Amino acid sequence: MKVIMTGGGTGGHIYPAIAIADKIRRRHPDAEVLFIGTERGMEKELVPKNGYDIRFITVSGFHRKKPWRNVKTAVDLFKGNGQAKQIIKEFKPDLVIGTGGYVCGPVIRAAHKKGIKTYIHEQNALPGVTNKLLEKYVDQVFISFPESREYFKEQNKLVVTGNPIRKSFLLCGMSHSREKMGIGSGEFVILCFGGSLGAGKINSTMIHVIEAVSGMPDTRLYFITGKNYYGKVLASLKEREINLEDNINILEYADNMHEYLSAADLVISRAGALTVSEITACGKASILIPSPNVTGNHQFFNAKVVADQGGAIIIEEKDLSDEKLLGTVLRLKNNKEALNGMSAASAKIGRMDAVDVIYDHLGL
Repeated sequence: MKVIMTGGGTGGHIYPAIAIADKIRRRHPDAEVLFIGTERGMEKELVPKNGYDIRFITVSGFHRKKPWRNVKTAVDLFKGNGQAKQIIKEFKPDLVIGTGGYVCGPVIRAAHKKGIKTYIHEQNALPGVTNKLLEKYVDQVFISFPESREYFKEQNKLVVTGNPIRKSFLLCGMSHSREKMGIGSGEFVILCFGGSLGAGKINSTMIHVIEAVSGMPDTRLYFITGKNYYGKVLASLKEREINLEDNINILEYADNMHEYLSAADLVISRAGALTVSEITACGKASILIPSPNVTGNHQFFNAKVVADQGGAIIIEEKDLSDEKLLGTVLRLKNNKEALNGMSAASAKIGRMDAVDVIYDHLGL
């Protein structure tokens, strides 16, 4: 059996694809799995790191604000279509699964024209343009949130699956993670992160939280700044002469995010689809700060799904301030009943079987 996985750009598109590929390999050890992505996206690094072959095609997104750039986009698309057809002709897949990003377009369409079974997965509550356009070319559309239904035309193709997350998040227990990290059972643990590259506004606001929490009894903060901001955060702390006590842990990046998330009582983060799915699968209360710099403000809709059920508090970036963030953190820290209620609501939303549901619908 041969399978092509396609998706790229951000980890939010790539990790679900890897989770699906891992499931296929566990059930079919002899299966050949090939990824198709672009050389500009994170897939170039993440896919080989997870043990899969990858080939690249040329494709780029359309520019709404700078339409003159779409000349190059059209040229790239023409080139990418040809490359996708050639890869499919050579590899001869039995099915193709797309998990988002512009790269999916040429690959899914080329496979559809060959009569190959095709599927797409939409991670966000507000679907992306590419997946809405590809709906007519696929056998089924897997969606993470029921709220996505209204944005698709062919309702008979929709399957609510949740978002596939890495197996490590499903196997990691809170007590085990805390023991491994040397965290006391009675400590209140705050985890803040803004993605692999970081989030500038969140990071600058967290300086005030660090100042207030540093040395606070029975409280521990893990702050993952992202690679682009680690030096800036340390420089800001030094400039403001903020002394870091042992309960403050500042990291550039974390490969074992599942352990940090599992150990946390409260999470502060962006609201990317994969992040929201991991937080809810682990049943964590959260303060979600959606990025305003994404297409269609889709992170806000992801966050709203959780907040509407009581599992999260949304602070939009335009409303984010030192006082508001710190006040929200301390209010939850000092109200265990409210915090536990949020955690329970988060756990009810979280799905741990998404990859199994998807696999069952592939007919393998």
